[in-house]
Amino acid sequence: MTSTDDDHWVRSWAAAPQRTDQESLEVAGSTLRQEVRLSCGGSRVRIRFTNESGGTGLKIGAARVGIAGPGGAVSPGSDRPLTFAGARSAYVPAGAPAVSDAVDLVVPALATLVVSVYLPGGVKEITGHNLVAGPGWIIPGDETAAAGLPAGAEPLDGRVLLSGVETLVAGSAVGIVAIGSSGTDGAGATNAAGGGWPERLAARFARASDRPVAVANQGISGNRLLNDGFGASILARLDRDVLALPGVTHLVLLGGMNDLAFSVASGEVDPEFAGIMKTDAPVGTADVLAAYRQIIERAHARGVTVFGGTLTPCGGSGSSTPDGEAARLQVNDWIRGSGAFDAVLDFDAVWRDPEDPSRMLPGFDFGDHQHGNDAGHQALAASIDLGLFGG
Repeated sequence: MTSTDDDHWVRSWAAAPQRTDQESLEVAGSTLRQEVRLSCGGSRVRIRFTNESGGTGLKIGAARVGIAGPGGAVSPGSDRPLTFAGARSAYVPAGAPAVSDAVDLVVPALATLVVSVYLPGGVKEITGHNLVAGPGWIIPGDETAAAGLPAGAEPLDGRVLLSGVETLVAGSAVGIVAIGSSGTDGAGATNAAGGGWPERLAARFARASDRPVAVANQGISGNRLLNDGFGASILARLDRDVLALPGVTHLVLLGGMNDLAFSVASGEVDPEFAGIMKTDAPVGTADVLAAYRQIIERAHARGVTVFGGTLTPCGGSGSSTPDGEAARLQVNDWIRGSGAFDAVLDFDAVWRDPEDPSRMLPGFDFGDHQHGNDAGHQALAASIDLGLFGG
């Protein structure tokens, strides 16, 4: 199958690369099989592997992709071998990604793919994504061509060495990238129920739009605008995770709450946050607004439209303080009133409790008073005017 001048690549699925919690995972001599749900369909696919946080080089011995069947199986007739510049194997240096050659595979919107990769050797400091957005397994030996899930497969905890799937679409397409922290990453949502709000937004477009619309979720739980912590800061990773993506037309930014909360945190905050706070690098409201302006400027220079999401309420959570709440309100006032963003997505208004606007509605609360449950993520996705994206 050949492409035409009217065909375009888009990032149909994404998991922002970060150094993972998988320090003890022994991958040498094993196959990693992982399922990912696409947002946008297409006639061809290519897979992006990542060793961007790796401490050593990585050898890919073999890799394949197919449409998912039940229980980790590959649907008959859909299995395709992956190549890298025509070769079945590839060496991925530390700090680098590796993108496969395109393969002919017709996939519909919201299809689930199975990606299998055999690693003959190990790697120091595994790159991946900590929040699980779909099932995965580690299997002894080279089982990339196995039609079903082989015996001896063990569940993977998190996404490993896989950061993107791109699809080739005909005609013009909308490419949306959502970037932020845990609220974007899907914390509190269940994959079986549709995932986080970006995945649910993709499902809305798949049902309602005549144009191909891709939604890439580049959220990282614990992420911040200005300081590294869990993953590089949004300012540091903006080019890699947003502006360099093929076909990107729109950016949805929902970030800054972690910067503010960690900067004003007192000793009363839950100890789980202590490891990622940087008291020597405090961030104030003015710093967050300056970061927003910088993101908007850089995106606009690349022709990307930027929508700003208001910061959602987190009263009663372990990271909430009076100073942090005051800063959140100031930032939201600026998002709504400055005119700096091309449009405002008022997520705060969707989640806040009218009886106590510092808290989210109980029906949307995952239970920690900070992250949304399935109903909460669905409400955010449902609140977005699809017409804003021209799709």
